[in-house]
Amino acid sequence: MFYGVGIVGAGPGVTALHLPTTGRLGEQFAVVHISDAGSGRAAAQAARIGARHSSGLDDLLADPRVDVVAICSPPEQHSEQILSAVRAGVRGILCEKPLAMTAADAEDAIDACRRAGVALVVGTNHLFDDAWGRTKHHLVAVGGPVQTVSVSMSLAPNGRYHADVTDDPPAVAQRGGAPDLQNPVVAAQIVRRLMLGLAIHDLPLLRDLAPEFPVGGQVVYARAVAPIGLCVGYRAGGVLIHLAAVMHQDGADTLWRLGISTSEDRIEIDFPPPFVHAGSAAVRVRAANGRWTTYARTEEDGYLQEWRALADLLDSGEAVEYEEILDDARYAIALADAASELVREGGAR
Repeated sequence: MFYGVGIVGAGPGVTALHLPTTGRLGEQFAVVHISDAGSGRAAAQAARIGARHSSGLDDLLADPRVDVVAICSPPEQHSEQILSAVRAGVRGILCEKPLAMTAADAEDAIDACRRAGVALVVGTNHLFDDAWGRTKHHLVAVGGPVQTVSVSMSLAPNGRYHADVTDDPPAVAQRGGAPDLQNPVVAAQIVRRLMLGLAIHDLPLLRDLAPEFPVGGQVVYARAVAPIGLCVGYRAGGVLIHLAAVMHQDGADTLWRLGISTSEDRIEIDFPPPFVHAGSAAVRVRAANGRWTTYARTEEDGYLQEWRALADLLDSGEAVEYEEILDDARYAIALADAASELVREGGAR
């Protein structure tokens, strides 16, 4: 079937990701309406594809051609905009990560979608990457229990991430705009926002590997890293997890690697940089004898696969895994809250 898409938000992610992706899926989706919050960017984006544009949410939701809404606004607005879209009677929603900033808001959003039967996909593109499916298949086949997991993110400058962690009350930033990481309140805010705005890409994957958090788990250390970054370690059941992320002002090449050590081998997944269409992630496995095996990559990336997943839900009428989506959100929010609280307390137990 064919679905008209309304995009809420007109930032760089829409230009770089969602417009090209829906363009590749022209037999299933067409963007018919783009709204912004008054920036004027929607007009330019819409003009390139012959869509309508507006400011705010009401006109977009009143557009009879909009069957599906893509929510690409700031994270604090996601849950309320999901509720508005459900009330407007849309058939499906693709919500950029995170689903919500609090557990209560996540529960309200899921409850509304469930009651209305609205298809929902959260845009955690790493979860939809073919490489993750291959990795899970390998873990099941080999059978060795997961012992440690590491996520390393070294990102070239990206204005969206910087805005995510500095668009706080004036007290958060020092003169000149640099956040005061010596202030534990400021550092805690940055860690929480980075957990839910950046690390969120991989937290559903970590819940697959180490689901026992917060019950059965504990954040061991957490701190903000200059210029913009974090370092967080936690236990979940018998698995030790380390998260490290930093943005380099000098523009270093991006590295985004998920490493998994089991009793049998070591798996490394290298994801493409954000906002880049470069196919699936690269997966390689180092066996106990030191031999490396590299899996073939596919041309389709997680951004394309998340839209395909939404189309499948809409076409098939299959039940949406609402509880899985909600549990992913609860896991991420609980981890972000615990890491933030530990930063306020000094950073380590």
